[in-house]
Amino acid sequence: MSTRVRQWIPIVSAIVALVVAAVVVISINDDDEPGVAVPAKGLTDTLTQFAAGLRPDAPYRPPSAGERRDLVAALTPLFQSKSDPGRADALRRLGFTLTTGTDPETGRQYALVMNERDTDRAWGVYLIDLSMPVRAAIEVPHPNSDLGTERIGLALFRAVPGSIMLVAGTHRRVQKGDVAHRTDSAFHAVATDLSERDIPQVQVHGFHDESLPDTDVVISPGAGKAGATVKRLADGIGDTGMEVCRSWERSCGQLEGNGNDQGKEAAKHGCVFVHLETSRTLRDDDQQWAKLVTTIAGELTK
Repeated sequence: MSTRVRQWIPIVSAIVALVVAAVVVISINDDDEPGVAVPAKGLTDTLTQFAAGLRPDAPYRPPSAGERRDLVAALTPLFQSKSDPGRADALRRLGFTLTTGTDPETGRQYALVMNERDTDRAWGVYLIDLSMPVRAAIEVPHPNSDLGTERIGLALFRAVPGSIMLVAGTHRRVQKGDVAHRTDSAFHAVATDLSERDIPQVQVHGFHDESLPDTDVVISPGAGKAGATVKRLADGIGDTGMEVCRSWERSCGQLEGNGNDQGKEAAKHGCVFVHLETSRTLRDDDQQWAKLVTTIAGELTK
């Protein structure tokens, strides 16, 4: 090989590297653009990665009343199994992407509405089963804080055809970002709309084992009264061998969720609301929480 050729090798290599880097940057920027469909990947990976990326120091601003109304209006057709492409423009203006796909685990079509990353419009993820009109809501208000609750939530979503899953877009420690205790969030606006539609809601939380030793699950109707559905769920969970604390029978270590704002809204409308606290040991045991999911799904699909 001549000296002249050897001199050109590092220069050509550098040019190739720059071109590859530019292509990678362009691809990443395209994927991050609101309204652009991201490459298909499993719902489990998508939601797990979303939750893992939430930080207590992330930027956040609550949506205005108008933005909350616009989000609910944009989601409403999806609640009726109508995948209207025109909704993508309305959601894009609010900083969301709208993608649709078929979940290989269920064979059912879904719509995934997800907030753009790394902005103060951290307004959540809304996963909607398009196989039938919405009939149950699964809520995950504290992703990456109540660890693993997004996995349980997704399992419930898959186990109940006609579900919508709400996942908060902020870490609970972000200023003004704890959606379970604020009424000015996008999460609360969607939950309120569901209460007005009389859609039963199951909200999944987690607690440290030492907060309530020898207890696997705390079940509560939130601010409302324990009706037949909540009581049947508690009995069904207990029948699996789990230790259940029923908030209407005794104190459950301040884990009853009486101050939960979505629970208050549900109580106002007479809508079924289940505040479900799960121990860390339970959440770390896939087989145990799978029993929990099966029991809840059996009740919601009656």
